[in-house]
Amino acid sequence: IVNVLKLLWRYGLNPLRMYMWVEDILDKFMRIYRYQTHDYTFSSNERLLHALGGNDFTRMLNQTIDEAMQKASFSHKFINEVVCPTMRDNYGSANDRSFLVGAVSLAGAESGLWSVKGGNKLVCTGLIYASKAEVISGTVLSIEPKTRPRSTGDPVNLYQVTYNTTAGVTGDTYDIVVIAAPLNSKIANITFKNFNPPVPEFSSPYHQTIVTFVHGRLNTSFFGYRDPSAFRFGAIFTTENPKLFINSLGVVSPVEKKGEGGKLPTQLAVWKVFSREALTKEQLGLLFSSYDSVKVKKWLAYPHYSPPEKCPPIVLHDKLYYLNGIEWAASAMEMSAIAAKNAALLAYHRWYGNAEMIDQEDLYEKLKTEL
Repeated sequence: IVNVLKLLWRYGLNPLRMYMWVEDILDKFMRIYRYQTHDYTFSSNERLLHALGGNDFTRMLNQTIDEAMQKASFSHKFINEVVCPTMRDNYGSANDRSFLVGAVSLAGAESGLWSVKGGNKLVCTGLIYASKAEVISGTVLSIEPKTRPRSTGDPVNLYQVTYNTTAGVTGDTYDIVVIAAPLNSKIANITFKNFNPPVPEFSSPYHQTIVTFVHGRLNTSFFGYRDPSAFRFGAIFTTENPKLFINSLGVVSPVEKKGEGGKLPTQLAVWKVFSREALTKEQLGLLFSSYDSVKVKKWLAYPHYSPPEKCPPIVLHDKLYYLNGIEWAASAMEMSAIAAKNAALLAYHRWYGNAEMIDQEDLYEKLKTEL
């Protein structure tokens, strides 16, 4: 109750307004599941966004979350002290990200999120198992269109996919190819041979995220608590300040222990630290009074956002599809899943000529009327 009163005193009704604001965006965004349940699909990410929320959603790519929230009359203090730290934790930077990226980030800051026991990576392995797909462990090197003559009728168009495996360079031909990795030379350096017209280049950079897992005791005095027993926080978020060398810091707990009480920070715990640069020994010494293990992971996690954004195409060539363009709208595991199903439906309907299931307008009203 005291925290709620403090929140009201400092930010007024901004927290409640933000919750309602994000919920309205999410309600519209959730329409995609209904569309996909009825097998509707979209040939571009912009058309997909427009089907969810009209021009308001497509405009989300052209303004920052800061601009959108100021226009909606949220206070500067609330944006800088609540929205900015959330953005720094989820997307490595503050309020210069696009409106939709910010909305996804704020949705991820609310309660009611789900985790998978054993790690969210099990979603991927579970989907591969459920699909009964044949998995070839290798790195794709190139894709090239091929034409195979037939004894009767028109020749068939295929794609020659060349990949490198432990057994050496090999390949095979496929009717349909779906690329499910960012077409960035540092992530998936695929050569497109003899395409007419040529497949566009995607040289836009991806943002490097550095996460450091530390098993140790937090130096609470660094955060203003000389008495460790008075420090009861499981997470720390930061505002935009050039003197700060971390974006966020929080205790990592197994899924089955989420929400349990206890004084984790005063015991040995595993802490997850997000930062823009690798932490030095001196910085680790400032954050932790003692630690016995450190594990660092660097990866190109999401696009380097800079509104206005333009999403790469889904259809790169006839029967050649690209999932990761949706990341330029917002990057999250759920966004990738939506893009995957959209591409699968699009490939299916284009193969069978079901034009009435692609890029339909007013789907929300149409489905509401049908039911």
